[in-house]
Amino acid sequence: MSFHTIFFDLDGTLTDSAPGVLACVRYALDKLGVDPAGRDTAENFIGPPLMTSFTAQYAFDEAAARQAVAYYRERYSTVGLFENSVYPGVTNMLAALQQAGKQLVLATSKPEVFTLRILDHFDLRRYFVHVAAAALDGSRDEKIDVLRYGMALCGLTDGGGCAMVGDRATDILAGHACGMTGVGVLYGGGSRHELTDAGADLLAAGAGALTPLLLA
Repeated sequence: MSFHTIFFDLDGTLTDSAPGVLACVRYALDKLGVDPAGRDTAENFIGPPLMTSFTAQYAFDEAAARQAVAYYRERYSTVGLFENSVYPGVTNMLAALQQAGKQLVLATSKPEVFTLRILDHFDLRRYFVHVAAAALDGSRDEKIDVLRYGMALCGLTDGGGCAMVGDRATDILAGHACGMTGVGVLYGGGSRHELTDAGADLLAAGAGALTPLLLA
């Protein structure tokens, strides 16, 4: 198969954000006086929107979940977003795809203000023609909404010839809902079982393995 446009998730796909994300989750729970109870894991908090994760894991009502997100961002905006690193092979992979003429688009449920700072910090923004990210007010944070927004930025009305690359089931499911090929990475927050259950069309064990898959 041949792809003209490739959408990439950020956390767990391009960068290992788990140290910063989980530290901020624990900070928020501590401020609320809530015991993490072993549910403050990458699987639970890397990928889904924060409101969804806090509600699902701690049965917060909407007000408590919003307060948890506010506390989370209190630390994340100054410290947490840089407790992060680019996965080995990612930069070379993006450069190879760009050189091959592929249109690369970032599609993340992380708010745009943080996304752009991270991309600039790691000098990754230059690889992407568009950045589709969540809105701070929660109006666009589900992956399907972010992906549709990214398609609109590209002037695309369907996902034929596109791939969605990510580490969680939400990435695969959103990609399929938009008519894209779902490509799962096995080094992020999601497991092989999660990705195959979601119907991933292709799987990559490392960032370097993405290059031949996406250029095939």
